[in-house]
Amino acid sequence: MRISIKNISLFLFVITISVKGQTNDSTIQVIGDSLVGKKVDGKIIREIYNNVVITQGKVVITCNKAIQYISDNNVELIGNVIIKQDSITIITERGFYYGDEKRTSTNEPLKLFDGEMTLTAGMGKYSFDQHDAFFKNSVKLKDSTSILTSDSLFYHKDIKRMVAMGNVIIVDSTNTIFCDSLNYFRDNKNTVADKNVMLTNKTDNTVIYGGHLENFPNRNYSLVTNNPVLIQIDTTSDKTNKINSDNLKIDTLIIKAETLEAFRDSTDMYIVKDSVKILRGDFASVNDKTLYFRKDKKLITTINKNENKQPILWYENTQITGDSVNIILKNNKIDKMFVDKSVFVISQNKNYKNRLDQTSGDSLYSYFNLGKLEQTEIFGNVLSIYYQYDNDKKNGLSKSSSKLSRMIFGNNELKEIRLYGSPNTEFHPERLVEGKEDDFILPKFVPFKNKPVKNDLLKNIN
Repeated sequence: MRISIKNISLFLFVITISVKGQTNDSTIQVIGDSLVGKKVDGKIIREIYNNVVITQGKVVITCNKAIQYISDNNVELIGNVIIKQDSITIITERGFYYGDEKRTSTNEPLKLFDGEMTLTAGMGKYSFDQHDAFFKNSVKLKDSTSILTSDSLFYHKDIKRMVAMGNVIIVDSTNTIFCDSLNYFRDNKNTVADKNVMLTNKTDNTVIYGGHLENFPNRNYSLVTNNPVLIQIDTTSDKTNKINSDNLKIDTLIIKAETLEAFRDSTDMYIVKDSVKILRGDFASVNDKTLYFRKDKKLITTINKNENKQPILWYENTQITGDSVNIILKNNKIDKMFVDKSVFVISQNKNYKNRLDQTSGDSLYSYFNLGKLEQTEIFGNVLSIYYQYDNDKKNGLSKSSSKLSRMIFGNNELKEIRLYGSPNTEFHPERLVEGKEDDFILPKFVPFKNKPVKNDLLKNIN
């Protein structure tokens, strides 16, 4: 069977197909300039040409040509396809509309507009009843505050939620997130990212890696779990403030832990917990909890009271333990350090590795100049063992006790020791020390071997 109607400029051919048992809202109406009817494999097919308008309920479709499959209640859409329902508009060159399911699909590049959002993709489908969509191949979504790209994306319009998969990147005014999969909530801009996560922040020049990220922009808060690593690169220049290859200095802070929280509000703080490892230049630490105040340039670590595990710090060849440690940074280098309660300091001689200077006390203050240690003061019940040298030759050791010990350094080497408050000192000549260094240790002496190494902290980062 073949039906042909010639196009007449003032003649508009209207076809209304009513599917048995369906309501009026399920009726597809097709309007066009001309129609050709066919019967293929026992099925009636109608081809509608020029100025085609298809409606079903609130769905309105326009295109250059439509092929209507009567028994299947489907329509193939060809040329300048525009599909609308309420605030949704989809534009493509070719696609299908399925009347029974009230959905559309296309294997061609498409654009979707939804109020404040614009989406492009290589192909996709959209359900007008469920208001759900799926897109794939070079997906790009842009709204008023962010841009998201991915290999594929599920879109749930009613709850304004999106699930992006594969090579996901989302960029806003402050952050950029890279990951394998991401849940994005358009109302509040919250994101939940998983696998190979990387968060970069423009304001503080930080990069955070991890297996799982939850980012809440309205709260200026981020949570990273599954082996998070924070890297902050600070750049400083000379007094001319001209940054170039000659005067640029780079100091990198690396923090690794089990959990990392970032507060980018007035506190501008990071909280890292569980198996914390920190590395920055000559400084390193292992502890269970660290607070890093980025704006104030302050690091605070505290004892794990449940396990009675003290934080451990290393600075060059010196190891320090105590119940709490406060470090102040200046120009990206350590400026001051305060250690409180049960302080123990171990320093290794660079030429004689088995000779370890030791000091214990109640509290410690260290002062630095341009990152170089100048002076350390230890207060309260001070006990110490210091090896002595004469022109770098071994010359015995001294054991002492006092209420205050002040150590003066030059080029990070101990130059002078001053004792205050009923000092008591005893000297052991070299002949009684050589080969017996292990006999000269203070109570609670523990040289730790787990100093963080840069390659270990970064080995799981892609």
